[in-house]
Amino acid sequence: MQTKTENNRAWLLVLPVFLLVAFSAIIPLMTVVNYSIQDIFDQNTRYFVGTEWYREILNDPRLHDSLVRQFIYSFCVLAIEIPLGIAVALCMPARGLKASLVLIVLAIPLLIPWNVVGTIWQIFGRADIGLLGWFLNSIGVEYNYAADPIDAWITVLVMDVWHWTSLVALLCYSGLRAIPDVYYQAAKIDRASNWAVFRYIQLPKLKSVLLLGVLLRFMDSFMIYTEPFVLTGGGPGNATTFLSQALTKMAVGQFDIGPAAAFSIIYFLIILLVCWVFYTAMTNMDKGK
Repeated sequence: MQTKTENNRAWLLVLPVFLLVAFSAIIPLMTVVNYSIQDIFDQNTRYFVGTEWYREILNDPRLHDSLVRQFIYSFCVLAIEIPLGIAVALCMPARGLKASLVLIVLAIPLLIPWNVVGTIWQIFGRADIGLLGWFLNSIGVEYNYAADPIDAWITVLVMDVWHWTSLVALLCYSGLRAIPDVYYQAAKIDRASNWAVFRYIQLPKLKSVLLLGVLLRFMDSFMIYTEPFVLTGGGPGNATTFLSQALTKMAVGQFDIGPAAAFSIIYFLIILLVCWVFYTAMTNMDKGK
């Protein structure tokens, strides 16, 4: 009886990935966990405090306000960008030169760096030199994102929709192009309406693509920092101060390393939890049918 020998040299191919993950994720995460249970005065003076910083952060109203603001913002982003991305993908030409041109145009906002996007909208929305601000004020709409919290909130939201709806549209477009033509031929034979084709053919086939789009857009919107920081600086007041900005102010502005580390761990766990809920809900959506 011959026994099959195992060749463990294949693990050498995986080893670089493990090393990369260790240096880029695991080691920094363990460092943050270490900081979150210590009271650090200087490089050589630190005291173990256990879960004191976690209790302090969980009772901090700044976390509560930023968390509520962040959830509302992420919900608005998903509620607008997912349906809009699907609608754009459905309106795009299927093939040919027009399809290539539309794909290029849609990809342009995704190629612009985040800080440049914030700068563009910062100038675009100004009432004195910005086209948007000048136009709205010329037709009688009092618009000033630097002074009005509602204007600032809407501007940040519209900026995100302009920047990232293309990602959802491109994902949905790739999902639509992957649907075999036989489904459309059967629907044509059955004289199905456009809504029936979308409801029973296109939408179910887009399920995995939409799951990816929802997870990506939630994580990005929940971790947003650069665009609102450049556009409004978190203001006016704290109207556009999201979790990432509150964390930065605590870590860099106040240099509270221990509380900031605990804040970041809680932030990380919230993202993991919500993404897990999204993933579980969407993957089990059809099980009850």
